[in-house]
Amino acid sequence: MMKIQQIAVFSKQLELIIFNRNVEDMTIDELKYILAQLRSLTAETEVVEFKEAKNGYDFTRLGKYFSALSNEANLMGKPHAWLIFGIEDKRHEIVGSRFRPRRKDLDSLKGEIANKTNNRITFIEIHELNLPEGRVVMFQIPAAPKGLPITFNGHYYGRDGEELVPLNLEEIERIRAQAITEDWSAALLPGASLEDLDKEAIRVARANFKNKFPDKAAEVDKWDDITFLNKAKITIKGKITRTAIILLGKDESEHFINPAEAKIRWLLKDDKGNDKDYMIVSCPFILGVDKIYSKIRNLKYRYMRDDNTLFPDEVDQYEPFTIREAINNCIAHQDYTKHGRINVVEMDDQLVFTNLGSFIPGSVEKVVKDDAPEEHYRNRFLATAMFNLKMVDTAGGGIKKIFNFQRKRFFPMPDYDLSSGKVKVTITGKVLDIEYARLLAKNHALTLEEIIMLDKVQKKQQLSVTEEIHLKFKKLIEGRRPNYYIGLKVAQKTGQKAAYTKNKAFDKSYYLDLIEKAIREHGSINRGDVDELLWKKLPDWMNDKQRKIKINNLLSELRRKNRIRNDGSDTKPKWVLID
Repeated sequence: MMKIQQIAVFSKQLELIIFNRNVEDMTIDELKYILAQLRSLTAETEVVEFKEAKNGYDFTRLGKYFSALSNEANLMGKPHAWLIFGIEDKRHEIVGSRFRPRRKDLDSLKGEIANKTNNRITFIEIHELNLPEGRVVMFQIPAAPKGLPITFNGHYYGRDGEELVPLNLEEIERIRAQAITEDWSAALLPGASLEDLDKEAIRVARANFKNKFPDKAAEVDKWDDITFLNKAKITIKGKITRTAIILLGKDESEHFINPAEAKIRWLLKDDKGNDKDYMIVSCPFILGVDKIYSKIRNLKYRYMRDDNTLFPDEVDQYEPFTIREAINNCIAHQDYTKHGRINVVEMDDQLVFTNLGSFIPGSVEKVVKDDAPEEHYRNRFLATAMFNLKMVDTAGGGIKKIFNFQRKRFFPMPDYDLSSGKVKVTITGKVLDIEYARLLAKNHALTLEEIIMLDKVQKKQQLSVTEEIHLKFKKLIEGRRPNYYIGLKVAQKTGQKAAYTKNKAFDKSYYLDLIEKAIREHGSINRGDVDELLWKKLPDWMNDKQRKIKINNLLSELRRKNRIRNDGSDTKPKWVLID
């Protein structure tokens, strides 16, 4: 009997290590230990899959396994699943894998998978272990969010033992039902009482509630604390909820929601990425938000918005609403079951906010375009309470307001990174491209959606096919994918004629004639001469590699047309004209 109990305890400890360890804290030794324990399993499970993948692996099949393992992890109550390459699937021997041997190709897989899944769910992390027996790739796959089964290419997948199969209808509905039946934030805490809530937090909550609902102000003053908390939908029939502890709980009351955390960490970094200062606040979050806000240095930013004035514009780096809304959104949408904390990282000209959990609406563009409340919330009870306390705007306009505040300043649009099982929002507090800023200043006819698209152009980010077609049709951009630039029509209207010409390539015949003319004048030229002749005449959007390729192509075309020949060698060419 003792032996059975010891095995049970060991299994529980092992499960905590394999499935509940925070990925950001994993060391190489811990990954090796986890791999060893996974290999010790007598057979694959619904949340662990081994593949040899010695020389590669089919992307579509990998995507199907991603969907299957993610859905099964949800159904089994695990935070993530494992897909392991470089391991034989019967005896679990290490055979080594050459699947995407370059790290950058491995990292690009995150985006490739996100492009094929609903809500852009992708890997938590992709780990590499270079062991004496061979290279092992460990894909850490997040569990499907509650209420949201994961698709790949529009289809749901699951596991039947070791077999990859379509997810059956009962399992699909079981996951979907979670959104209706489960709300972590609404759970009651039997051991907690009104004494575990902070009196100052309750006072601030009352003031915010009256401010939100001024017609009830006189009535609120007559309510005792329990009545107020019930009316504000923070407690349920006088019983303390997880929401009550998160928003109003005393610092020492955080243990009631263990193993979840109610913590926000502010971190200040210098221009080299080194940590300079930090602060961690716990519940009550209704007070903690102000403490974090007070640490952020919202400095004045000066820039010349218009060429026709000597007086610079002066604005705060960040709109106060933007900071508070971003922090409160993190609180409202944090996946507390992942046992992590909210982070606010401050740099010289950027603020980065992160919270754990997928982005329920699926895409930021959808939120901005729809400008309407979401149908589903991860923490419905918490979000409602925060709305009642004037902490968030659940009317659907909070994110759009942040975009419009950035637009008003002519600053870059917020960046949303929805990968790695968390939401990361970056707010930039400066002008990235003064010409882009002037474009916004002088072209008031641009819609917010068009500004978001053009923002991607200034940041050299990839446009979708639909965005490319729209901007080209409106003649807002020119150039070739991915190196688009502001179009001629816009450039002429906004005083960017010089910038446009620097981006616009000359006709190919111009470059060919220039090479021939140089050879005619000097008798012969080498590759260095050609580079010096053309380098600065090529478009500004080209990088060094693209310039080299362009010049190679021009020389090759002249050679194919029998207009020049190489009298030197491949490594030391000497180009002369053919009479």
